Amino acid sequence: MENIVLPTKNTWCPGCGNFGIQKAITNIVSEIGKEKTVLVSGVGCHGKMADYLDINSFYSLHGRAIASGQGVKMGNEELNVICSVGDGDAYEEGMAHLIHAAKRDADITVIVHNNRVFALTINQATSTSPKGFISNSTPQGKTEEAINPLKIMLAVGAGFVARGYVGKIDHLSRIIKQGVEHKGFSFIEILQPCVAWHNTFADYNERVYELEKEFLPLQEAEEKVKEWDYNNMESKIALGVFYKK
Repeated sequence: MENIVLPTKNTWCPGCGNFGIQKAITNIVSEIGKEKTVLVSGVGCHGKMADYLDINSFYSLHGRAIASGQGVKMGNEELNVICSVGDGDAYEEGMAHLIHAAKRDADITVIVHNNRVFALTINQATSTSPKGFISNSTPQGKTEEAINPLKIMLAVGAGFVARGYVGKIDHLSRIIKQGVEHKGFSFIEILQPCVAWHNTFADYNERVYELEKEFLPLQEAEEKVKEWDYNNMESKIALGVFYKK
């Protein structure tokens, strides 16, 4: 395994879920080719990934990593382009870019660090924060229900839709590798608890399970992604590749 972690001071909080994503990327870089891989990041705690890995990288504007990643791929189609984005980054400012990249089947891999909170700006609700979530932007509780990004991605025709969890690094590594190797648009949402503002480790550890099948037919995938609606704090949460063309 190639060590690509830079000797840079890391400013993520101790125990941050981003360490798991960093480890997963490190696990697969030697297999997918370091020199052929570009990491494009947005703005947020997830964006620091580019600071901590010895890999070709590009910092984009908030919500624009997916658009930038498509530009990189157009410039050199031989590259493996991984867009490292957050839920606030991709599901708020960047939602239009996410949807249209999926619709046009852009050959990039989008990994969403979903901690379900705006963490870097110190605790505001995002589109995937559960209903009732108390934050600095919703002090009396979030009034609307959370969106289901996997449901949206299947609806707009994404060719690879998956979910991983930082508490299962080996499993997550395999999913990311599959996403990078998939020819076309790959969407991977990663459950990445924020230990400072939304620590969901204990909850996820009790509720996540791995899909038994390698991937599901489209209709079955559409039903499976509805199992957890991001507001229900009791339902099981499936991990794995839900759909692959």
